Amino acid sequence: MSRTVLITGGAGFIGSALIRLLWRSTNWRLVNVDKLTYAGNLASVAEVANDSRYTFEKEDICDAAKMHQIFGKYDIDAVMHLAAESHVDRSIDGPSAFIQTNIVGTYTLLEVARAHYGQLKGARRDEFRFHHISTDEVFGSLGAEGAFSETTPYRPNSPYSASKASSDHLARAWGHTYELPVLVSNCSNNYGPYQYPEKLIPVVIDKALSRQPIPVYGSGAQVRDWLFVEDHASALRTILERGRVGETYNVGGNCEVANLDLVRMICGVLDRQLPSAKGSYEKLITFVTDRPGHDFRYAIDSRKLSQELGWAPVETLESGLEKTITWYLQNPDWVSLVTADGDSGQRLGLGAK
Repeated sequence: MSRTVLITGGAGFIGSALIRLLWRSTNWRLVNVDKLTYAGNLASVAEVANDSRYTFEKEDICDAAKMHQIFGKYDIDAVMHLAAESHVDRSIDGPSAFIQTNIVGTYTLLEVARAHYGQLKGARRDEFRFHHISTDEVFGSLGAEGAFSETTPYRPNSPYSASKASSDHLARAWGHTYELPVLVSNCSNNYGPYQYPEKLIPVVIDKALSRQPIPVYGSGAQVRDWLFVEDHASALRTILERGRVGETYNVGGNCEVANLDLVRMICGVLDRQLPSAKGSYEKLITFVTDRPGHDFRYAIDSRKLSQELGWAPVETLESGLEKTITWYLQNPDWVSLVTADGDSGQRLGLGAK
């Protein structure tokens, strides 16, 4: 079935991976709405830029008038909402942007989508979906055992996760109150090609390649579940196409590892792919002041998604890291382009009072 799908945040890391996957695997018309903040770059979707099925609109999702225009202009059949401020450290230093984009922006989109949905008839109304894409960080922190499920109570611990928890609740409420056909998904930590170097894996790669200290927060004992971004994109398509309206689906990579062990894995891959005369990249590991309120462990139980919709991740952490590091080694120009403002290397999130 051909659809016109609005993808917000499509110039960002996960959004661009989703656009590339949908462009290759469907005949859908793709409308990318992105404000192009520091983490959004059209170089990430360059391969689709000249295709007649793809359109880019540089707009802010908080601008209701512009969103109404876009919904009307392209006669949208589905929304995949990824636009968000997403870096925990930045949210600690400056929460205002997170409140505005993640909460007010989501509210604005829901209201515009509700008005649009109210005008649809027949099969197009039946098939319309609003897919809100979120994070496992809304659930807070786990101890040594257990995993987040779709029924885990929300306990966000950072301004970022609190803003995403709020947007999740808004999406659910618009589905319940106004019968907007909403889907929600919560994912674990994503990694892969085209990730802006402020998150752990691209930071480690970038620092290692420039022979700078590789920062590890605290003791590095924090545990995360890692999800290759292309696996996540395939899960998002699956949820949009086959997910039950009103349901939430967790998306995980089944790849739990402590941060310090992950950093050592990356150094090991770099030692094999690009050996240095100065010795192992592990020598660059440097322990730095931990993030305030740093959650100890996240883990995702994605059995609902696997059992109901038949999705499973393809990549292991080992195979995904190999692909990711190979991509960064082969694409230094992309890294230089997106970090040209010099902002990516700064330490943020120390919680200065």
